[in-house]
Amino acid sequence: MKPPTGNPAPGYKKYPDHRIETKPAKERVRVTFNGEVIADTRDAIRMEEGNYPAVFYFPRKDVKMERLMRSSHRTHCPFKGDAAYFSLVNGPENAVWSYEQPYDEMSVIKERLAFYPDKVDVSSA
Repeated sequence: MKPPTGNPAPGYKKYPDHRIETKPAKERVRVTFNGEVIADTRDAIRMEEGNYPAVFYFPRKDVKMERLMRSSHRTHCPFKGDAAYFSLVNGPENAVWSYEQPYDEMSVIKERLAFYPDKVDVSSA
């Protein structure tokens, strides 16, 4: 784990028992849209948080970034930080998110991209 940068997640002060588990996916993970491969990696981070389905975070080098367009949409998570969003060019809006400056506890997902499985097809094998 990297040393803290003085950017701790405020959510843990209010909810100290909240758990987010991140680990290497150890499997190939792909994202497709209308049959086109948008992302393909063996270097994904698998995140499990509470009762939510697992989410895969992809390194940008394994994503066709030219197929993404940054949107103005933003959200905030008290455990992860501020999320920026991307839409697929000629595809669904805000289908992808990224924590570009996450809190210290989530530095492992910094600059990685995650995809909404209800907007694209995410598969692992």
